[in-house]
Amino acid sequence: MTVSTEKKVWTDAEFMALPKDGHRYELVNGEVVDMGNSGMEHGEFGAFLAGTLSIFVRQNRLGVVCDSSTAFTLKNGNKRSPDVSFVARERLKGLKRLPKGYFQGSPDLAVEILSPSNTIEEIHNKIVEYFENETRLVWVIHPDEKYILVYHSSEPDRFLRPQDRLDGEEVVPGFSMAVSELFEEWDF
Repeated sequence: MTVSTEKKVWTDAEFMALPKDGHRYELVNGEVVDMGNSGMEHGEFGAFLAGTLSIFVRQNRLGVVCDSSTAFTLKNGNKRSPDVSFVARERLKGLKRLPKGYFQGSPDLAVEILSPSNTIEEIHNKIVEYFENETRLVWVIHPDEKYILVYHSSEPDRFLRPQDRLDGEEVVPGFSMAVSELFEEWDF
């Protein structure tokens, strides 16, 4: 008896046709991974940061900002979807419109917002893959502990607290915001 260990090779069309059930999916080593639903807090963090970053990027014609429903096809075939991502305009030259499918390569900036279901190994593996695919900057946001880790390689090199500023550095030149804006307490 022969057992096949070959994993399915997913086309973009097949991957895009996965159920639209409110879940996010990633393709990791040939397996579809249900990223599940995130809570309201996670969604608001992503929307706020994506909105703030997007306004700045559009006003300065620096590239495009995408939300968590955007998958990037990496060199190894994995399709990863950061919570927020930025692709510099230099990498979009010659395009009249963005691809309807997946961007080939990783974003210049990938943002991951930790949720209770994330594991350290899962986040680390994503960060390693991002940098193997030419990502230049990663921000990992920890809502419960109110800090941001900044990566320029697969190991963090800056730890930002609410009193610090989040900076786009040379990746998103001129972008800066107070970390405290992300972690403000609600008072309705």
